[in-house]
Amino acid sequence: MSDALPACPACHESYTYEQGALLVCPMCGHEWSAAAEEAVTDSPVAITDAVGNVLADGDTVTIVKDLKVKGAGGGVVKVGTKVRGIRLIADGVGDHDIDANVPGFGRMQLKSSVVKKSL
Repeated sequence: MSDALPACPACHESYTYEQGALLVCPMCGHEWSAAAEEAVTDSPVAITDAVGNVLADGDTVTIVKDLKVKGAGGGVVKVGTKVRGIRLIADGVGDHDIDANVPGFGRMQLKSSVVKKSL
């Protein structure tokens, strides 16, 4: 945690102080956990698609660029292929951050920069 204490989330005053494991605001009396404050500030960055839409687990996306598939059969995932029920991952290979079942190819990891969220 940094040296400066965060402002109160209830009244937004900057007069907070520590009391044990809690942060306290003397202006409104609000008390909250310092650990919860750190968890909020260290939240991960949202994963966005090629045009900036925020992606979530279970979304349907469309491929916006032909993708050459390396491996046994090879092949190309064509532009416009719809992929349903994606799953966002943090530990993908390289900068691949989507795990999905691509029709005709099976389960694979995709980059969020080559998909667009479908409605």
